[in-house]
Amino acid sequence: MSMTRREFAQLLGLAGAAGLLPTTGFAAKKQSADIYEVPNFGNVRLLHITDCHAQLNPVYFREPNVNLGIGTAYGKAPHLVGDKLLNHFGISPNTLEAHAFTYLNFNDAAQRYGKVGGFAHIKTLVNRLRESYGAEKTLLLDGGDTWQGSGTSYKTRGMDMVKATNELGVDIMTGHWEFTYHQEEILNNIKAFNGEFLAHNVLITEDALFEGADEYIFDEDSGRVFKPYTMREMGGARIAIVGQAFPRTKIANPSRFIPDWTFDIFDRELQELVDQIREEEKPDAVVVISHNGMDVDLAMASRVSGIDVILGGHTHDGMPQPTIVKNNAGQTLVCNVGSNGKFVGVMDLDVRGGKVHGFKYRLMPVFSELLAADPAMTKLIADIRAPYSDWLNEELAVADEVMFRRGNFNGTFDQVICNALREQLDAQVSLSPGFRWGTSVLKGQMVTMEHVLDQTCLTYPETYVRPMKGSELKLILEDVADNIFNPEPYLQSGGDMVRVGGFDYICDPAKPVGSRISEMTLDNGEKIDMNKEYKVAGWATVGARSEGPDIWDVVADHLRDKKVARIDKLNTPVLKSVAGNPGIAAYPKV
Repeated sequence: MSMTRREFAQLLGLAGAAGLLPTTGFAAKKQSADIYEVPNFGNVRLLHITDCHAQLNPVYFREPNVNLGIGTAYGKAPHLVGDKLLNHFGISPNTLEAHAFTYLNFNDAAQRYGKVGGFAHIKTLVNRLRESYGAEKTLLLDGGDTWQGSGTSYKTRGMDMVKATNELGVDIMTGHWEFTYHQEEILNNIKAFNGEFLAHNVLITEDALFEGADEYIFDEDSGRVFKPYTMREMGGARIAIVGQAFPRTKIANPSRFIPDWTFDIFDRELQELVDQIREEEKPDAVVVISHNGMDVDLAMASRVSGIDVILGGHTHDGMPQPTIVKNNAGQTLVCNVGSNGKFVGVMDLDVRGGKVHGFKYRLMPVFSELLAADPAMTKLIADIRAPYSDWLNEELAVADEVMFRRGNFNGTFDQVICNALREQLDAQVSLSPGFRWGTSVLKGQMVTMEHVLDQTCLTYPETYVRPMKGSELKLILEDVADNIFNPEPYLQSGGDMVRVGGFDYICDPAKPVGSRISEMTLDNGEKIDMNKEYKVAGWATVGARSEGPDIWDVVADHLRDKKVARIDKLNTPVLKSVAGNPGIAAYPKV
């Protein structure tokens, strides 16, 4: 049983009085028992959320025990897990912060500290951070992946989250999974959003421009579909905010939904835009709200000069401190604030005379039992969920262990999905995308339909069954592995490895493309023959629409049959060249 807010506050107060709170490192920055007390600094406050994936209510979310850094990323944030992450950032083990930032002792700590996130609790925290600093000097930025990831967002085509972010008071956002609705739906949602939607790197195709898309695009000369940047006067300073949407949207997600738009990093165009802003707008600071993924942001910060801060998303890395990147113009602060509503980033800047003179940063975990729920947001959420409550609340099976997704190679909930595909669709092998979104379920907790939707709810949920040669399976694994471990960050897509059911393999992330995967072996011990066909089940095709049942129905039927969500075998690779890597711990299973 988790503690009440009062009991929790009392515990923190007693610990502080007894001198038990850490006196060094990140945790020492607390000035009182109230972990949400943030001393004001400077004249501009930027609040940052990202990758909430439509989680309106508090959730459990387990951080990864595998987040490998290869090559120049070895041993650097964000590729640190467990004790290595705690040591790097000076966080004491067995503390509130240790639970927030790592997977360590997850089940017990989650039961002790309770759930995280929830828009009603985020609203309370955001209001407090605004009011204590001055609303006129504060902006709330949303890095995207907001409109997708839940049953209600699927049913309302993202409008539930537009309403929630309006109530929260989001000032500016960019996107990624927002682009997995149809173009008309996306434009309607943006029209209903009270803030500004920015994306300098989404361009119109020539065919669409010729056919009359200029009715809605931001600028015909540049071909930009959306406004690329905005200027805000705050705290006596001029702040430029630039939007950077996910650059690989039409590769990672179905292009058929957004046929008229193109995406890329476009760092040369970004440099030109930043130079233009610096010359024409005379800003005191330039900030990019990005959905590149942290490795791409780090690379972009080194190659594009003139950006003071990148507030990033996509890879769900909750980093307690910014990474400072040197470039031709000086330096850029790169931040990432995790996912699922678990954190709010607070960047206070001392900005004057066209320059950032200093900063203070705090990544604040949102513990729902420590933050009262905002009444207006609570009512809005209840109204949004009411029409779908029977669907969401159906109880399916009891979790035999912690059910989680996040991690480079596999998670227990991913294995449930893979097992469901194999058994329900009568396949030898199953494949499931390496999405990083998806909430966690504690051991002994009832798995509901809502939990299943949290793992599977996208706008192309159809399953497939088809024959594949062993060589095709290897090609898929090699292709996804290169998306993760390519030494050039701009060629990474920011997801995790495709999950597999029915077979294991060996993976060497340090090898070049085409050579990372070997020894593919079925569960019965038979080596996979490159020339032999196997019956394969999967879901979430980005090309043509599949014809099978929706994945959540397949998984729900599986859990109804089983009554207990149990993993007898986790299909996950044997890894080479990772000994001592601080991005891996307790592998393959905790």
